[in-house]
Amino acid sequence: MKINIAVQRMILSAFMAVPKRIPVGGQAVIEGVLMKGPEHWGLAVREPGGAIWLKAWLGSEWLKKGIWKYPIIRGFATMVEMMRIGMRALSISAEISLGEEDKISPLEMAGAVAVAIFAVAGLFVALPMLVSEYLTSLLGLTHLSKNIMEGILRGAIFVGYVAIIGLWKDIQQVFAYHGAEHKTINAYENDAELTPESAAKFSRIHRRCGTSFLLVVVFVSIIVFSVIGGGSLLWRIGSRVLLLPFVIGISYEFIKGASNSETWGRYCIMPALSLQYITTREPRLDQIEVALAALDLALNPEAAGQESVGSQLEIDG
Repeated sequence: MKINIAVQRMILSAFMAVPKRIPVGGQAVIEGVLMKGPEHWGLAVREPGGAIWLKAWLGSEWLKKGIWKYPIIRGFATMVEMMRIGMRALSISAEISLGEEDKISPLEMAGAVAVAIFAVAGLFVALPMLVSEYLTSLLGLTHLSKNIMEGILRGAIFVGYVAIIGLWKDIQQVFAYHGAEHKTINAYENDAELTPESAAKFSRIHRRCGTSFLLVVVFVSIIVFSVIGGGSLLWRIGSRVLLLPFVIGISYEFIKGASNSETWGRYCIMPALSLQYITTREPRLDQIEVALAALDLALNPEAAGQESVGSQLEIDG
């Protein structure tokens, strides 16, 4: 695993037009980690028997074409793609980690997605807006104050929700894999030795994390929704839905710029990074091993398939 990535870096560094450090990203799934390389996605899941199950597939080309590659638009397109791939990886990881006899049916997965959508709409859109409306009439707040209150409530509900679900043992396991993902990426980006023991020394906090992105979305939404003005309840709900891609796009560009900056970006993103202490846990070495396998697979799936890392490897073209 370590040799594969080292060889790939040597080859890439020989070409002036190719950066030495390939940007990678990922997310935690059930008993595993999903990683995104320059061309492939790599999924590694710990099986009940202890082996690491591997699967790789090519990333979508549509993100690199047409209007989807332009600033702001690319942010929303990237989020849509991440959600699509994330749901696929989550479904696969659930089947692998639970065992063949406990497979999740497509209907069950669709039901879970529907419940999640309604929960998000109710908790993070409707509830903050209705509470801010009530407080506005009760306290006589201005339009700007109302939007600030709505944003603060949305952020507080989100943080509270994450903190509460983090009390569940199963979610704590996912959060530990989230920490393993961050440690692995931090080790890779710092050209460290890619072993569980080496990666364990790195921080479980990362500036490009989607958790931080969600908090940035909250703050950007305060500004955008304050600018568009008031109106009826139906208009306010509709405007928030219609402008969500714009808000996400701006937030994506901010995170992208901040993650590449060692001056203003480091300090601007610091408050959002603090949330990762809730959404990550210190991983075990065997969990970091899974994250390293996912990274190796995302960077070089063909070479990874030649090693006896897991009990199964699939590569979709």
